[in-house]
Amino acid sequence: MVILLGALTAFGAMSIDMYLPSLPAIGAGFHTTTGAAQSTLASFFIGLSIGQFFYGPASDRWGRRWPLFAGVAVYVAASAWCALAPSLPSLVAARFLQALGGCAGPVIARAVVRDRFDHRASARILSQLMLVMGLAPVLAPVAGGALLTVGGWRATFWVLTGFGAVVGVWMFFALVETRSQATRAQAEGEHPLRAYLALVRNRSLMGYGLAGAFNSAALFGYITASPALLIQTYHVPAVDFGWVFGANAIGLIATSQVNAHLLHRHSPETILMASRPAAIAAAAVLALCAFTGWGGMWGVLIPLFVVISSFGMVGANTQATALNIDPARAGSISALLGGVGFAAGALTAGLTGALQDGTARPMAGVILAAIVASTAALHFVARPQVAGPQAE
Repeated sequence: MVILLGALTAFGAMSIDMYLPSLPAIGAGFHTTTGAAQSTLASFFIGLSIGQFFYGPASDRWGRRWPLFAGVAVYVAASAWCALAPSLPSLVAARFLQALGGCAGPVIARAVVRDRFDHRASARILSQLMLVMGLAPVLAPVAGGALLTVGGWRATFWVLTGFGAVVGVWMFFALVETRSQATRAQAEGEHPLRAYLALVRNRSLMGYGLAGAFNSAALFGYITASPALLIQTYHVPAVDFGWVFGANAIGLIATSQVNAHLLHRHSPETILMASRPAAIAAAAVLALCAFTGWGGMWGVLIPLFVVISSFGMVGANTQATALNIDPARAGSISALLGGVGFAAGALTAGLTGALQDGTARPMAGVILAAIVASTAALHFVARPQVAGPQAE
């Protein structure tokens, strides 16, 4: 179950990270710039944000399996369109549709976890999903660089087509229905817009949602800027880009597993509050090195590694805590968390791309601002109740 849910959650990461080394080649192939090619990344983020708002209520009303299967089918068809796209606008549209289908995976997988586990156990399972999902940022850029060398950027999308097909068949035969009768009754008696309105009015839930969303914004700022920064500014070969990118993913995976261990004794709220000062400090050092040039490439990459690693203490804990606030609306909450997160990611990706100047300054500034905003949302909006250590 954990491996399957991790694979479903990895649709977004696979679709982003595998094609990142190809961004310069896509720009060259369509006779435009790498910055213009980054519009395919922004359209993907927008599709992820919009699509989740449909799949969440749909999975509450009609069950987890069929909306998920429909989304995977759309993803497979759109991935094939990406591989065949004759122009950059066509690729941008195909990426948007690919995201509309692929976002079913993470939003429904989170709801399935909450269906089966309580508050702290959900946080542990979501952390364990990072072990599976986190392999995507490690392996996907390496595979993407190799595919770029062997078959060009279109080969990447053919591989994503096959990945979606395999996971779809696996899910169809292996995933059982987990939606509860209470969730079904709640969804059938309530219009989806009313459900979202009730959730948005919940201050604590929105605090955790915004904390996770701004944290995602920092991550997407890094994702958007890293190909041009590493390949063009720091002259890292495209085929080796994945190793640098993957090292940060390994840090995130490691801290997510530390988080799962700490959850045996500490609440998700306690871990969230304790981890934020280190993230802000690392982001401040990153910005200082980026704006002053101290340390050159390593002055940027080392604090960046610490910043990205800190995200392993945030995602699972904000999601599990938010899902625990109203379990009967788990699908809608999962959609709201993901939608707000990817909306923040889309805005950050666009901002980072617009500010790109061939240095690490735009990325570092966006990351620092996003992490400060995430911490502010946690402290002043969510206001978590922090309890002492407790053995499970």
